[in-house]
Amino acid sequence: MTELTIVPGGTAVVHVLHDGYVGRDGDDERVAGTVTLIVDGDAVIVVDPGMVASRDALLTALAAHGPHPGDVTDVVFSHHHPDHTVNAALFPAARIHDHWATYVGDRWLDRDADGFHLAPSVRLLRTPGHTAQDISTVASTASDMVVCTHAWWAAFGPPEDPLGSDAAALHASRALLLSFASLIVPGHGAAFRPDQGTPR
Repeated sequence: MTELTIVPGGTAVVHVLHDGYVGRDGDDERVAGTVTLIVDGDAVIVVDPGMVASRDALLTALAAHGPHPGDVTDVVFSHHHPDHTVNAALFPAARIHDHWATYVGDRWLDRDADGFHLAPSVRLLRTPGHTAQDISTVASTASDMVVCTHAWWAAFGPPEDPLGSDAAALHASRALLLSFASLIVPGHGAAFRPDQGTPR
């Protein structure tokens, strides 16, 4: 993992478009990812455009903050599970970013995500654990260091990821993120501020 060189007081603006969940209304087969909008300069970034109950509701939430689907310049996949990727095509002009490349039309542009600059105040960071390829999106806003990540499903953790690929890597990724994050947007829950009770 790279040493983070981004600091608070940046120009990014972050809006959670959809709070994810695992299980809903007693139905364990219902799952949705947390979807986040980050605007920084000319960059309009959507993180983890995965499964949601209503695509129309997702696009309405996006429009409430100004952008239309065609305005989205970049989409980030924290990892390649369908619940975080399945709606990427809603944003037809966007570059797609994952752990090892950027995809533009039919071009596959190799690069390591670790430390990659998406915008002046937005970086990608390699944070394995849930999968070996997980990355987090780090945004410096005027008042917070915001991290969109699957290192936590939600504020409660879980303490050990039951679907994780590497527990030791997950705990190392959490330690790294907790060393600077003041607001965490987890994979399947509402944004939360870490405290002493946050699973490490």
